[in-house]
Amino acid sequence: MIENPLTYLLILSILASGFYFLEEKSKHKIFTFLPSVVMIYAFSMFLASMNVFAQNDAIHDIYKLAKTNLLPAMLFLILLQVDLKDFIKLGRKLLIAYLLAVVSIAVGFMAVVYLFGFDETIASSFGALAGSWMGGTANMVAVGSALGVSEDAFAYALVVDSVNYTIWVAFLLFLTPFASYFNRWSKADDSVVTMNGIGCSCTVGAKRYWFLVLLAILVSFVTQLLATQFTILNSTTTIVVLATLFGILGSFTKLREVGGSSEIATTMLYILVALIGSQAVIESFWSVGLYVLAGFLILAIHFVLMALGAKLFKLDLFSIAVASLSNIGGVASAPILAATYDKKLVGVGVLMAIMGYIIGTFGGLFVGNILVGMAQ
Repeated sequence: MIENPLTYLLILSILASGFYFLEEKSKHKIFTFLPSVVMIYAFSMFLASMNVFAQNDAIHDIYKLAKTNLLPAMLFLILLQVDLKDFIKLGRKLLIAYLLAVVSIAVGFMAVVYLFGFDETIASSFGALAGSWMGGTANMVAVGSALGVSEDAFAYALVVDSVNYTIWVAFLLFLTPFASYFNRWSKADDSVVTMNGIGCSCTVGAKRYWFLVLLAILVSFVTQLLATQFTILNSTTTIVVLATLFGILGSFTKLREVGGSSEIATTMLYILVALIGSQAVIESFWSVGLYVLAGFLILAIHFVLMALGAKLFKLDLFSIAVASLSNIGGVASAPILAATYDKKLVGVGVLMAIMGYIIGTFGGLFVGNILVGMAQ
């Protein structure tokens, strides 16, 4: 068992760089269906589930520190070369996809509570979970408090949220290489995910490399410092919003002409994926199996309705996948999924996830009260 935090980071770094190296050098067909980002997440989760990483304070602290610092740095570097005209082109599709995600999640919760016949206690805990899956953890706490969810019942929501979210992220990452097939089926215009590459084609020189790294670290520091002075919903949202704004502002300057930001941001992205996977321990599945099963059924209903909606409105896989994860995952994961499609689109994931935080409490309360009423 690895207890040293530096060894923990070393293993994750080797894992991230190893799979990226294999994909780039081997060009094996397996990476067409299981890209390196999926491999990194899956193997990191496997190591965590096998108790390779100790669940001590030192590792928890280094995980939180690394993720908190890397996320805004990655967002800033990726957004440096974003063209805002791309967002304008996505407006209608993303709005429809987002509304589909919210409605399908709500329908999934109602259908599951009806089918499983949950009592009022479990129904209220699933109402809190609905707040999380329409927004984030902060929304789950707010909705749970408003619905009077007991501590024991709230624990069920936390476990289901953790287990189902873990599998859902892996599933959506797995679907990434199949985007062209899905888009042909839905008859979508897949120009959203086939944009020109960003950045220059030149090799990243040492001076340019260190300049970008220093700038990214500085932005990460400033965003966290500002987040201690004021908050937008919560600290994580504040940091992400500020990093996004700095990146967009930087894209209007000569910083956009500096090549290499995409490559450095990709490195940070892969390490972030490894970090998230390393905390995805799913051993709690067996103790609350029925509720986890109910959570998977909600996701299945959500997926089917999203797919049908995509067919009806001719939506591409990127739009519905990011819309889904912006609700179920939030600001910490939706931008990462968006970046796996095209690094220009990471801001889409950020903006949609923030929208989820805005309506998560109201949507969760609306669904939660319906669920409690159905259980009576």
